[in-house]
Amino acid sequence: MSSKQAGLFPCNPATTRGESTRISSDKDKIVYTNGRTVIIRDLKNPSAVISYAGHVQNATVARISPTGYYCASGDAGGTVKIWDLVGEDRSLKGEYKIIAGRVKDLEWDGESKRIIAVGEGREKYGHAFMFDTGSSTGSIIGHSKTVNAVSIRQQRPYRAATAGDDCNIVFHSGTPYKYEKTIKTHTKFIQDLRYAPSGDHFASVGMDMKIFLYDGKEGETIAELTDGPHTGSIMALSWSSDSKEFVTSSADRTVKLWDVETRKAVSTWNLGKAVEQQQVGNAWTEDSIIVSLSLSGDLNIFDKRAGDKPSRVLHAPSKAITALAPTSNSGTFVAGLADGRVLSFDGADYKDAEGPGHKNLVAGAVSLPDGKVVTVGYDDQVRELEGAGFTQASSPTASQPKSVAVAADSTLFVVEIGVVEAIRSNQKVHELKPKYVPSAVAAYGSAVAIGSEEHKVYLYDWDGKTLTETAVLEGNRGAVSALAFSADGTQLASGDSGGKIALFDAKEKKFITSRWSFHSGRILSLAWTSDGKHCASGSLDTHAYVYSVAKPGNAIAIKNAHAGSVNSVFWIGDKKLASAGADGCVRTWEITFFS
Repeated sequence: MSSKQAGLFPCNPATTRGESTRISSDKDKIVYTNGRTVIIRDLKNPSAVISYAGHVQNATVARISPTGYYCASGDAGGTVKIWDLVGEDRSLKGEYKIIAGRVKDLEWDGESKRIIAVGEGREKYGHAFMFDTGSSTGSIIGHSKTVNAVSIRQQRPYRAATAGDDCNIVFHSGTPYKYEKTIKTHTKFIQDLRYAPSGDHFASVGMDMKIFLYDGKEGETIAELTDGPHTGSIMALSWSSDSKEFVTSSADRTVKLWDVETRKAVSTWNLGKAVEQQQVGNAWTEDSIIVSLSLSGDLNIFDKRAGDKPSRVLHAPSKAITALAPTSNSGTFVAGLADGRVLSFDGADYKDAEGPGHKNLVAGAVSLPDGKVVTVGYDDQVRELEGAGFTQASSPTASQPKSVAVAADSTLFVVEIGVVEAIRSNQKVHELKPKYVPSAVAAYGSAVAIGSEEHKVYLYDWDGKTLTETAVLEGNRGAVSALAFSADGTQLASGDSGGKIALFDAKEKKFITSRWSFHSGRILSLAWTSDGKHCASGSLDTHAYVYSVAKPGNAIAIKNAHAGSVNSVFWIGDKKLASAGADGCVRTWEITFFS
């Protein structure tokens, strides 16, 4: 038995209010980070997605070398990793501890040999080094506070400019890089600074809502651009490939296109009035695709030739996927996120669910027989999703939900803190207050299985009005954290907090085996193939496994399937597994079983 990754539906960048989020471009690709994952996304070929999850701490910035062979990425711990883009193994070329705090930005030189990384620090706020050996190539000095941005002139003679929270720009000559002078143009934190591809100019933007243009070789201030200014903090800027224009993104929810020769804003795109539409990052590809990042995580694509709105918007999770429910069409699903957002995936694109959604983490999602999807959240609400949006109907829960399942008569069973509620047509029809602490639930037909913190599974029969206990199953060694009936209801898999899975005969109500014991962390999700011969699991240990009922000692390992954890698994047919995790990504895997 074996597995092979078949597809990747990437997350969008993670954002923080009041901070610039670094996204960069390489030809027709954009590069960004989310959690410990780096995403390289081809805007013209959605299936061409590269991910890298080699960081121990959250990745903060990533840029591809001018040659296109390597990617450098920095993280919150001050480490920069250089990794290979050629081949599929993403082999690590170098790893260097650069500064004492978060890496805020980094840049390659034009020869793809040297890198400057900057950010938070103690004794120093930046470092210039060779990418292959880590040896120093100069000193990045002159700042007294966190450095937010760095840019290198890509032609000789090399120059580098850095900008930070001390409101200063430091101009360096190189190589080796050395302090040349301090430029004091801004009056508040400088958020971004970029060299034009030609090397003739560089520009800076900041929280003082100002834009300045400088000479690329000497660092002399040329002008302040004041025609059509932003009315909020400017978070990012990017240049066109011909160096004649650049684009700025602002917290005033606008994106502006500037002409260098006239020094005027020639286009303004307004994204709306909501806080989530504040613009916190941008990139401009060589194919003239302008991308600006909203605080919500949405990637807005602009055509500079037409329109006052984005030509398209790329929606995707920007937080962990915490609940997922496959829908009736193969390959489509609904995903609930840690921030309460709910997205539907139609096989090609994500869409935000419209209407009254959740205000906090989505703890569970399940598909009903009529095609609707029900979600439960930490806002203590049960909500229905029909088509593209939520219905107005909802039902409050008695306490915080943990898990949800649906019986054949469309009754929902919601496991909460200390109670299990049965809800049908948005009305509570039954309440169970067991003597044990309920932790997970699964249902098939009229059979309902409830897992407990006391390592046991309780089986009930549901007659439409009352739950009647029929058996107690023992076999787990930890608190039961996930349950799943096979497609015909004859088998029940029970995963626990210790990473072990107990298999039961649900009809005979007896224990079968506990040899499905490959995980080292809490089991978070279980899913059976339609023939009942194999069961997949996802765990807090970041791995997924596929088990065989006939050969319980054999398992297909999908190691490091998702950075952080594998929160959900489900089958697309009997030979393709889908998984979703804390990295906000959904991956599909081709599974090959032994004959």
